Amino acid sequence: MLTPLLWCATCLLAGIPVDAVQGERAASLFDGRTFAGWEGDTARMWRVEDGALVGGSLTETVPKNDFLCTTKRYANFILRLQFKLVGTGFVNAGVQFRSERLREPAHEMAGYQADLGEKFWGSLYDESRRNRVLLGPDQAQMATLVKADDWNDYEIRAEGRRIRLTLNGRQTVDYSEDDPAIPLSGLIALQIHGGGKAQVSYRHITIVELP
Repeated sequence: MLTPLLWCATCLLAGIPVDAVQGERAASLFDGRTFAGWEGDTARMWRVEDGALVGGSLTETVPKNDFLCTTKRYANFILRLQFKLVGTGFVNAGVQFRSERLREPAHEMAGYQADLGEKFWGSLYDESRRNRVLLGPDQAQMATLVKADDWNDYEIRAEGRRIRLTLNGRQTVDYSEDDPAIPLSGLIALQIHGGGKAQVSYRHITIVELP
């Protein structure tokens, strides 16, 4: 009989996600090469580089918020990914979920956002809806947790009206929605915020859909 360690190694060699071995049916949302399963401004704002989805610019100010969005909708899930955020000026990004694209302004999305950036690390923001931080951690502690200009781990767990965010292994948000009008499903999207010479990269994007 294989030990758990050897079993996981065997599964990785066979291309089976370790999450699946642990009872989770994890699916990759990004193949590391193409925009398959995603839609957005892939001509100017978003690109694929070194196995990551990259948005923004370090040479020109990003004019406005922009989102690369899934073509599929999700309700209850565990979303895991890695991100790297660099730049100067207002450097901010985020991961939208249970969200919708707006008709006006057409570049915006409305819904929950797992926020990224100074003063917002690990916070739950309500983008283009209530337009405020719903819950967030102490940012002084986040400054010691976040790896500047390097890859960081983010986990978003949405189950019914409960939302939990975990950044680099530390839970930063445990939020329960008390407004029954707020939708419990929607699109997932990757954001680059306007206003700075900023670039965000996302990779290793997987999702476990929950009942």
